[in-house]
Amino acid sequence: ESRAANASNKEINIQWYIPSLAKPSNDTEAKVLLLYAYNTKPVKISNIKIFSSMPIFSGHLWIPLVRIISLREKLSNLKQQVEMLMQSSKTLSSASEPTRFLEESETLKISPSKKPQMNVAKVHLDEKTEEMAKRCLSEVKALLSVVPALSLPLTEIPFDVTLQSIATLEDMFDPASGCIITEESLFNWIISLFH
Repeated sequence: ESRAANASNKEINIQWYIPSLAKPSNDTEAKVLLLYAYNTKPVKISNIKIFSSMPIFSGHLWIPLVRIISLREKLSNLKQQVEMLMQSSKTLSSASEPTRFLEESETLKISPSKKPQMNVAKVHLDEKTEEMAKRCLSEVKALLSVVPALSLPLTEIPFDVTLQSIATLEDMFDPASGCIITEESLFNWIISLFH
């Protein structure tokens, strides 16, 4: 029971393994191992000896460390760009609205155990940011595709761009940690790359 697994919704769990001695054969380039597992239906496993693994999938990929570091830096820059776009659109919309003070009952309440939710509103990208996003996502696609040679650059963004989705991708490519992806359109795109 203590080792039971529950996932109330579809999710991808990403973890990284940085080997100290183990290296893929015939390779001098430093690589890290991306470990992933995902479920396509809600899962509740109460007995690890008897369960159907039908909606659960897992796998791994060896990825060059330098490419991950480079991609994470690009995703970080993209996130900053998206934040600036959101800030400028907020400034424009608030300039047209009358200013009012929040009543005491309306103030934001954050419980100490929970992190504040990041913005999940779809962001309308300008041309420069859209090109930046396409380049980053093309690189994500090339790194995660089973057959990288067939991975052509993206001509359109395959999921709804939100601050949350870009932050999740940035976390995904942080070899010092892992992440869980639950956002529907991002989830669907990532698992399509694993196939």
